Amino acid sequence: MTGKIKILLAIGAISIVITGCSNSSGKDDMEGMDHSKMNMSNTQNTTKGPSIADNNMLTKETPKVDGKEYTITAQASNLKVSDDKTLPVWAFNNSVPGPEIRVKVGDTVKINLNNELKEPVSIHWHGYPVPNNMDGIPGVTQDAVVAGKTFTYEFKATIPGTYWYHSHQDSVNQLDKGLYGSLIVEDPNESYDRDYTLMLDEWVSSGDTNMSNMDRGNMEGMDHSQMNMGTDDDADHSEMNMSEMGSMEGHDMSMYDLYTINGKSGNAVEKLVVKEGDKVRIRLINAGYITHTMHLHGHEFKVIASDGQPVNSPAVITDQGIAIAPGERYDLEFTANNPGTWLLEEHGSDDKVKNMRAIIAYEGSTVQSDASNASEKLPLFDLMKYGKQAETKFSLNQTFDQDVLLNLNTEMKDGEMVYTINGKVFPNTDHINVKKGDKVKVTFVNKSKTDDHPMHLHGHFFQVLSKNGIPLEGTPVIKDTLNVKPGEQYVVAFEADNPGDWMFHCHDLHHASAGMVTDVMYKDFQSNYTPDPSVGNKPE
Repeated sequence: MTGKIKILLAIGAISIVITGCSNSSGKDDMEGMDHSKMNMSNTQNTTKGPSIADNNMLTKETPKVDGKEYTITAQASNLKVSDDKTLPVWAFNNSVPGPEIRVKVGDTVKINLNNELKEPVSIHWHGYPVPNNMDGIPGVTQDAVVAGKTFTYEFKATIPGTYWYHSHQDSVNQLDKGLYGSLIVEDPNESYDRDYTLMLDEWVSSGDTNMSNMDRGNMEGMDHSQMNMGTDDDADHSEMNMSEMGSMEGHDMSMYDLYTINGKSGNAVEKLVVKEGDKVRIRLINAGYITHTMHLHGHEFKVIASDGQPVNSPAVITDQGIAIAPGERYDLEFTANNPGTWLLEEHGSDDKVKNMRAIIAYEGSTVQSDASNASEKLPLFDLMKYGKQAETKFSLNQTFDQDVLLNLNTEMKDGEMVYTINGKVFPNTDHINVKKGDKVKVTFVNKSKTDDHPMHLHGHFFQVLSKNGIPLEGTPVIKDTLNVKPGEQYVVAFEADNPGDWMFHCHDLHHASAGMVTDVMYKDFQSNYTPDPSVGNKPE
């Protein structure tokens, strides 16, 4: 295992195959190309349907995709994050992020996953309530796809919003290496002049070519659970000294020194082009393991969705930081009414945040009107106090079929650091056993002293009812990933409306791989899947 260190062995060949179209470029010609330019994350005028991003590496004959069927190939590659930095990665279709899958409500989505890596892989549709056999969890819903094989995912796009996909085979490592992309389901009743998707991530700039601060051989097989990825708002995580935490000694988080947006860093991040009067939507997805606080300069804006779910009556705000925890998504909307060049950047005092920025550039404007103020004091956006109340499915006063307590903690067991739920580590955690139709209340209590725990439920959405004992007063907050900080307590509720065996885990995957996983199991669900012990399935 290599955790946040993006290490692999070879540069792969490009393979982008989409129903009805192909790329005629030869394999040999593709070595050394800048694969990061091939991501399809920035989409404009979505009412016209998705298309492959402009790229001089693609043949002119490459047609637009129909947005319903894709073939995605996992392979080794190189990612050029800036003019002077190229990292070895694993990628979907030679791109980090992988191709954006953009469809409309009502579409039947079909994705063929090919594996050209030596290791088995899978795809999990993060946040999307797919049928259980499409959830992509090796050893739980399917066998991981071994080298040279293909697996086809198929599901109906029923709910609009911003979602994403990533490998769930040995996910703490494979997601780290670049195996992720965005899934956007468009609402036919919505229309934007510009619609941008920005995937946030963090890397180790040394890659596998300059391991000056660590011994590469010793990093192979590292236990990632021993890395403290706590994300307290006031902490400077780049300076965390892990030497005081027993078996965590030597895992200095300052090695994670390179932040990217859509696989690019600093000035290499693609500009977000707008023209005056445009209605603009920006979809922010955190594909990393560190919370990133983003600040939109020069414009009033609204937070219109969280984890793909709409916010009721979003208020206009300005100069607030949007803290996006691992696995979370936030959608911003603004009107381009202030010509010039403006920044959307990470907020913080650490030098590394300076490279997580995108320029909002007005067409035809020569005004340079913005400069970074990343270290300036900035209030944080609070979704729990935003928007207006509306009728909801759940309330604190109703009767629930189940009342579940999940105490989240960091503990030493048998000489190593583990992450526990009610004092237990997966696979020995207690299942949440439900039957279809059950109304389930879950209370999260974070007893860890320094670690955030962004808790993610597969296959379902849940409603946040209270925070630290105080009922929510604003918009109904519907999420699939909720960041629980040290000392915090949240009460959430969900309906058991999607039969299957579903994982419920921390999306700091270092914590999940070290035990912070349980699952929601339907009593009346019968799976036809039998794991193949020869595959080497690793669900976390």
